[in-house]
Amino acid sequence: MTDSSGRPAAGRYGRVARAVHWLVAAFAVVVVALGWASVAAARNSPAHNTLLLLHRSVGLTILGLMALRGLWRGWHPPPPLSSGLARIQTGLARLTHFGLYLIFLAMPLAGYLNAAAAGHAVNLFGLVAIPPLLPVEPRLSQWAIAVHLVGQYALYLLVVLHVAGALYHGVVRRDGVLDRMLPRRHPSADGAA
Repeated sequence: MTDSSGRPAAGRYGRVARAVHWLVAAFAVVVVALGWASVAAARNSPAHNTLLLLHRSVGLTILGLMALRGLWRGWHPPPPLSSGLARIQTGLARLTHFGLYLIFLAMPLAGYLNAAAAGHAVNLFGLVAIPPLLPVEPRLSQWAIAVHLVGQYALYLLVVLHVAGALYHGVVRRDGVLDRMLPRRHPSADGAA
């Protein structure tokens, strides 16, 4: 496949990398919706508590998926970007990806620290209770929730940049960059990386 300039298109991510990417994206939408809904619910009501349980559980699921993604990427480096990209585009792509990785690791950790430092166990989908692994420390809890809230808006910004970049390459340039993360249109041999 070639890009719009006739140069070879960038390599594709493998099935596992694509699956984890899209799972994290889907869970990110869910965790944000649950977070907003829990804030809107009456504090300590059954609805609030259920929404908070689900928000925390999905957040920890994202943390687990990001840990898996990091390990996978260690053994399966991403395919190289197209040589047709400008240096600024390559730099923005790397910066945005690094920021997304950082946010998707830091936000669930900050959420857990907030709960743990407030003396609350975090229950994973009502199946497994993760006890607070540190003493009650209100100041740390407040710091952690502040990091979580700042991370929320940083996440919105990074997702907008990421989606805008993907759409620019997929709709305007049609250079194959977006196709790197999309499922194949035709069944063929596809790497597991």
